[in-house]
Amino acid sequence: MKKSKGILLVTILVYFFLIGPLVIIMAASFSNTNYLTFPGQGFTLKWYAQVLGMSSFINAARTSIIIAVLSTLIALLLGLPAAYALNRYSFRGKEAIQTAFLSPVMIPMVVLGFMMLRYVISVFHVPILPGLLIGHTLLGIPYVMRVITAALANFDFAIEEAAGSLGATKVYCFFHIILPNIQSAMASASIMAIINSFNNVSLSAFLTGPGINVLPIEMMSYVEFHFDPTIAALATLLMVATMAVMLIIERTLGLRSVF
Repeated sequence: MKKSKGILLVTILVYFFLIGPLVIIMAASFSNTNYLTFPGQGFTLKWYAQVLGMSSFINAARTSIIIAVLSTLIALLLGLPAAYALNRYSFRGKEAIQTAFLSPVMIPMVVLGFMMLRYVISVFHVPILPGLLIGHTLLGIPYVMRVITAALANFDFAIEEAAGSLGATKVYCFFHIILPNIQSAMASASIMAIINSFNNVSLSAFLTGPGINVLPIEMMSYVEFHFDPTIAALATLLMVATMAVMLIIERTLGLRSVF
């Protein structure tokens, strides 16, 4: 009995530690004061109206979403076949190739950002948006590789061989046998890559430029010169949007698993 109470207390403390800061931010976003404070004074929605009316935030959010989605799609196109080949076949240089795909997460983001700025932007003169896309794709590939590799490690490739013995081609097996069995892993990898891309600051700071900014950098620039609850309101909107997207994904995957 005492053990169960102790576990319950620890669970409550963990949830308080995780959710407490979010509750504070949400409460501060409704404050009627012109400065960020907790507990807030009064109740107003003007900070939300200000966020939705600021073109800088809207444009930066649009850029972040486009870069996050496109970089994740490219990371899937590159990482998924690579993960399949590394799990399915044995060949010389396999470990070196796997290390190369995972290397972006082993290098500090500041170093990777400086390298991208030095060579991709300065030497090859790649425009800002393609440069951001290249950088965020490099960030997404390791997440795709790790999650899908873990899923394929538990997959029985004898099923693919049995389908091949019945006349199925390699392409047919990949799209009709492999992909349906790792659908959840692909969704998890995509979510992780999108979140990592959308929240990235260290790499994006080196690749953004005049007139083109991503949302985290825009928020950081705003906080540097303002201390009102606008950022708290924006953070609350992002939390609500994230929970809505996660709920939609969960419902969609749930319906698909039923049928």
